[in-house]
Amino acid sequence: MTATTPHARTTTLHTAAPAAAGRTRRAARRRRLAACAALMAPFFVLLVTVFLIPVGTALYLSFYSDDHPGLGFGPGRTVFVGLRSYAAVLTDPTFLSGLGTVALYCLVYIPVMVVGALALALLLDSGVVRLRAWAQLGLFLPHAVPGIIAALIWLYLYTPGISPVIALFAKADITIDFLGLHTVLPSMVNIALWSNLGYNMVVFYAALQAVPREVIEASVVDGAGPVRTALQVKTPLVRASIVMVAMFTLIWGLQLFTEPMLLSQSSPMINSRFSPSMYIYDAAFTRNNYSLAAAASVVLLLCTIALSYGVTRFTSRSTTAEEAR
Repeated sequence: MTATTPHARTTTLHTAAPAAAGRTRRAARRRRLAACAALMAPFFVLLVTVFLIPVGTALYLSFYSDDHPGLGFGPGRTVFVGLRSYAAVLTDPTFLSGLGTVALYCLVYIPVMVVGALALALLLDSGVVRLRAWAQLGLFLPHAVPGIIAALIWLYLYTPGISPVIALFAKADITIDFLGLHTVLPSMVNIALWSNLGYNMVVFYAALQAVPREVIEASVVDGAGPVRTALQVKTPLVRASIVMVAMFTLIWGLQLFTEPMLLSQSSPMINSRFSPSMYIYDAAFTRNNYSLAAAASVVLLLCTIALSYGVTRFTSRSTTAEEAR
């Protein structure tokens, strides 16, 4: 028979307590990891399904091309062409012209969108506008209209002969061509503004609601008027939302497709390769050159990533510099 002394029992208890605590911590850590995995799984599934797989497919197609020997009458085979498709895209003047068109479109569209949406949000937040909820609904409602439907509506308003707007201007002896050489791009900007201005306004308005009221009251006590409060107090506090809206507007602008595709039915100023997205569509579904379309898609993706990264870096450096001052 073995006797256990009180000292031995105490030593055993002291040894078992840390081990039990360690097991409890490991079990809690495993539960947290399992919960994180369960919550993040839908994101990763969507990331792989709608981004990584299409990008990988485009990369693969850009390096291969269909070859038809025998003057095009023989059986087709897929051959490795390396960077030939990328060289063809980057030396194609129509693709480079499309990039320039989209760059000009973004230079006009992004500032007008960001400034307009922010101005409307500041106006609603100031309390000057009555029936605020109805005003928000009225501004947001165009965003609920599908983009292709909105483009068709504006195509009707832009087309001479059937447009009531052009007929109204004609009665005042004003001749205007919304689809002319110098007006077609502003007409597209107008369509995009009509569709997305209200949505971005809601984003800014939500950010303004999170601004501490004490800060605004302090600025009023210091003698700041409504305009100064809006520009120097509220606007800097919603910088993160401004950057986010500018970045998403940039990404959306680089993918310009629906508006020029529909307006091309009524305007000779818009050809089948007016924008990079239209160039990709034409290469894939008109010329059946999937390698060229894939290479153009990859180039457009790289441009989008580079510009988005540039916007992020520029804004982060500006914020750091202001905090240092």
